[in-house]
Amino acid sequence: MKVGVRLQLSLMMFLEFFVWGSWYVTMGIYLPNTLGSDGAEIAMAYSTQSWGAILAPFIIGLIADRFFNAERILGVLHLLGAVLMYLLYQTTDFTLFFPYLLAYMILYMSSLALVNSVSFNQMNNPAKEFAQVRVFGTIGWIAAGLLISYLNWDSQEGISEGILRNTFLMAAISSALLGVFCFTLPKTPPRMDKKKKVSISDILGLEALGLLKDRNFLIFFMASVLICIPLAFYYQHAGQFLGEIGVTNPAGKMTIGQISEILFMLLLPFFFKKYGFKKTMLVAMLAWAVRYVLFAYGNPGELAFLLLLGIALHGICYDFFFVSGQIYTDSKAGTHIKSAAQGLITLATYGLGMLIGFWIAGKITDTYISMEGAHAWEIIWLYPAAFALLVFFLFFIFFKNEKITYKT
Repeated sequence: MKVGVRLQLSLMMFLEFFVWGSWYVTMGIYLPNTLGSDGAEIAMAYSTQSWGAILAPFIIGLIADRFFNAERILGVLHLLGAVLMYLLYQTTDFTLFFPYLLAYMILYMSSLALVNSVSFNQMNNPAKEFAQVRVFGTIGWIAAGLLISYLNWDSQEGISEGILRNTFLMAAISSALLGVFCFTLPKTPPRMDKKKKVSISDILGLEALGLLKDRNFLIFFMASVLICIPLAFYYQHAGQFLGEIGVTNPAGKMTIGQISEILFMLLLPFFFKKYGFKKTMLVAMLAWAVRYVLFAYGNPGELAFLLLLGIALHGICYDFFFVSGQIYTDSKAGTHIKSAAQGLITLATYGLGMLIGFWIAGKITDTYISMEGAHAWEIIWLYPAAFALLVFFLFFIFFKNEKITYKT
């Protein structure tokens, strides 16, 4: 891959995740303090990610693999997303906030699969090269979180004065920049012949479902759904948890997880080559369980290091599972369904798994809350820890080792 192309893809990844990191972590703080949302509305807001992921495979399966260049679709999605983010910045009513956010997440979750498709299309050896590009997405997320804390938007003063809403304006501006930049990316044309008769299966992008006939891919797909249930606890409640127990500047603190992503993203090719796909995935699943145990027993005082260590495990939790899964999916997909296959794994993770997980996390956190509104976090975090261990043992038993290879 040429240096110029690598730089373009790296900047694309940086902006892609800078946009998401601009608002996602602090939305759980923003909604109750600025819009007066209750727990049910917060859960509804976060579930838009899952609904967007569920619809994403159909959008990219219909368009990206068949009719239009992926980079052009990506540009249009982010320009439309910039408009919706600006509307979110302006609205003060959840009844308007929710449909705007839902529309935005349908567009954004489609873009996640497309940035992978554009990247893989330029690579001769994705197992080695993808991590080196994807790491800039992590840097983008870190930059957004640190900027929010540096500007004190997530401080008590910033929250009480409604300044935290500026995160949506920041996302709108960066999304517009990314939308324009996408039209300069290397061409990623559709891989199917336009003259080919299109069936209902083609229109819905169901070709990628054929991958589930492979036993190992089916086990991987099911594990991806299940492991995202404990993941939902982290995304929906980690910021709330840190703030509730007295940890300051949660947006800045949680970037520790993304900083660790950089290290483990760079280590992933070595680990992947030396230990293989199955062991890499098992380490990730075990890390989820350990993280939640650390959260359960940590506190903002003498045991604050347990909380920080739990956040730092995000590098292993995310990279070793999700990035490995994206590489594995690309290796299993046929040439003409790569975008649809990436959409399918997006459906499994950010869609089905996290939709179920958000609902379960909401139910459990509502169960362990006192009359004064304080949560019994030491009990709550043990639930996702136990579930992650269950997925670990199921994957260990049923997934058979296989070597990941690429045609170059």
